[in-house]
Amino acid sequence: MSFKKLHPLLKESLENAGFETSNPFQKKVLPVLKGGSDAYVIAPKGKGKTTSLIIATIHKLKAAAFEDSPRAIIVVKDKDAVLSLKGEFEKFTRNTDLRIYALYDGYDIEKQKTEVYFGQDIVIATPARLSKLYFLNGIHLGQLQIFAIEDADFLAKNNGYNHILRLSESLTKCQFIIIADELNSKIKNYQNSFMSNAQLIKGN
Repeated sequence: MSFKKLHPLLKESLENAGFETSNPFQKKVLPVLKGGSDAYVIAPKGKGKTTSLIIATIHKLKAAAFEDSPRAIIVVKDKDAVLSLKGEFEKFTRNTDLRIYALYDGYDIEKQKTEVYFGQDIVIATPARLSKLYFLNGIHLGQLQIFAIEDADFLAKNNGYNHILRLSESLTKCQFIIIADELNSKIKNYQNSFMSNAQLIKGN
């Protein structure tokens, strides 16, 4: 798909970063994500999966801050992955007022509660810390539009699987996206719960 149909501020960010058009795999992924469908996005590294998620998220949030509650949550495996993905998002949000928050284990949870309370649009989180903060009533998910798991292959060997399953039970009207290199048995099992209507988009 052409970037012409994206929010003008996002289109400007893409152009500034040297992106002129989507690659063949992104042409399959972006219309599905923009359309609001739940999706498994499965392809080897280097196909543009993460960039597709970033584009779809910023576009859906209209490239602008809104009220206080997070509208997108993206779960990743650990602190390093949180900070890395936050940096990737910031490449495309510098000309917007979107607020991106890194939520990870090992940081004072009371400070995290306060920082989230004062307003965030996109929260990038580890499964355990997100779960703990939620069950301490430290994060409101009532305005959530997107719940994504980035590089979800880690769930095959990580107890984050159950944290995510429990959190999904508290979510109703949001888009679920799982991005991974392979469709392992753990993430495939989510089809029995919140991913039951998900489309499968595969790339080689």
